Amino acid sequence: MKIAIHGRNFPESARPYVQAMFEELTKRRVDVLISADYRDFLDSAGVEHDSQATYRPEDGVTDADFIFSLGGDGTLLDAVTHVGSRQIPIVGINIGRLGFLATVAPPSIRLMIDALFNGQYGIDERTLVSVKSTPDIFGPLPFGLNDFTITRTQTSSMITVHSYLDGEFLNSYWADGLIISTPSGSTGYSLSCGGPVLLPQTNNLIITPISPHNLNVRPMIVMDTCQLSFEVESRSGNFLAALDSRSYTVDVSARISVQKENFKARLVKLGDENFLNTLRSKLNWGWDIRN
Repeated sequence: MKIAIHGRNFPESARPYVQAMFEELTKRRVDVLISADYRDFLDSAGVEHDSQATYRPEDGVTDADFIFSLGGDGTLLDAVTHVGSRQIPIVGINIGRLGFLATVAPPSIRLMIDALFNGQYGIDERTLVSVKSTPDIFGPLPFGLNDFTITRTQTSSMITVHSYLDGEFLNSYWADGLIISTPSGSTGYSLSCGGPVLLPQTNNLIITPISPHNLNVRPMIVMDTCQLSFEVESRSGNFLAALDSRSYTVDVSARISVQKENFKARLVKLGDENFLNTLRSKLNWGWDIRN
């Protein structure tokens, strides 16, 4: 078995779990491939490992059975770009805070590895959003798992986003911006702006305005088979375009279209994991201080 590993900085309390993970992989004679920056961090943190093989995130992972993401949901979003259309299954190990996507707790790492070897896991396929633009904004990585956003720059006033659905005029949003979210991203930025929560397998996208000037404008759910396109007006002459954690300043002359990507992210699901349990746990549904 060959496993790629990517992560970010972790607190000292997590180091024993990470060390135990590498020891378990060594014991099972797993070929390990580590992202270059994370390899540097592991060495500085004193984590011992036998792997001499690294990969550069910009080149991605071309050959692995799984990729382990050690961090929070942001780290897992990075891992999605590392595997891209190769759709290598991603195991999210939650050394972050919230963890809607990265669901494996550090104490369960050894049990998780055992489950992978025994084939006791499922694959949760998640829709990605794809962005095409003129000029090109996101280069070789025009896809994201959570959302695509158009927002004003910090120095600009409210922007106007003229929006079209399959070529038909939809609305001109006078707002701080607009979020196009996948079902996976419905618990992220869109949720904080009043968007609905969608089950991961829902075949929809969410259009969520950010601080709209017209209070009767509300989030809208559309089929993920449609194509959305946008033109932006801004007094500053530019705006910010972001795809998951990657953002760029863009001139208002840019033309942008968004639709479902033709491949998916494949997240490893273990045991009795399910989205409803995650919602109740992470959003404290049913929690009452009186209990």
